[in-house]
Amino acid sequence: MINHWRYVRPRFRSALSNLALTDAQIADGFGKSRGVAASLNRHYWDSSDGDANKLIVGSWGKGTAIRPPTDIDQFCILPNEVFHDFNLRQGNVQSQLLQAVRNVLLGSYPQTNMRGDGQVVVVSFNSVTIEVVPAFHAQGGGYLTCDTNNGGSWKQVFPIGEMEILSANDNNYGGNLRKLTKLLKRWKRECEVPIKSFHIEQLVRECLDQSTYSRQDEYYFDWLIRDVLAYMIGRVGQSFWMPGSNTLEMIQLGDAWQSKTETAHRRAVKACGYEYDNMEVSAGLEWQKLFGSVIPTSVD
Repeated sequence: MINHWRYVRPRFRSALSNLALTDAQIADGFGKSRGVAASLNRHYWDSSDGDANKLIVGSWGKGTAIRPPTDIDQFCILPNEVFHDFNLRQGNVQSQLLQAVRNVLLGSYPQTNMRGDGQVVVVSFNSVTIEVVPAFHAQGGGYLTCDTNNGGSWKQVFPIGEMEILSANDNNYGGNLRKLTKLLKRWKRECEVPIKSFHIEQLVRECLDQSTYSRQDEYYFDWLIRDVLAYMIGRVGQSFWMPGSNTLEMIQLGDAWQSKTETAHRRAVKACGYEYDNMEVSAGLEWQKLFGSVIPTSVD
């Protein structure tokens, strides 16, 4: 009797291990995060605490970061009187605030490349980029952040709620939401797929909601990858409500990623067939067309 799918579990466990941030990368990233926070705290709060008045969001906050790390999204909470001061000014006050925060950080990092960019101040270190989001506590919960587009405006966001929803769903599916998101973020990077990472998170969750094997371990990951890609194709051009938000923000998925997702799905279907027949190297080579060298062709 043939034991089908012999290589699926060890193959995907190896890939996930290869995607995990190293201890050195984690220490470096959080060390630079604390340095940035301490710089702003000294200026705005008269404190050098690198852990106060900040919130790590994005992939590092959600536990979906992959290696090599690219950027850390960091809310830096400023005193409300700063908000009131800038809000009384003329012109694009959000752009002015970003420039003020940039100038503070330049005092601590004069040799580091940084720029204001829409909603963030981008601090480009050699090993990782910190994307600083100046933020204020908002009435009714969440935070007010800058948007410099179209003359400037304030945007109320709820990152804690978003992260809590992801964690709850990940726990419900035995960790598979984060695992599959990491794999598909690697596909996004490897194949230069024009889709946002938090769109991937949402679509993975939606697919798991309807999957009969969403709580199974890596033995089912060939099917799960195939099925998530198929689900994504069915959601092209549609939208979803921003999770964790009290403002009912509608997010458009767009369609720029359709062609590459269709190609990836065809390759995943082929790889699933190879996995069934225990064609170890053929399956690995097909998966590498999606994920690159992080997924092995040969499994010990």
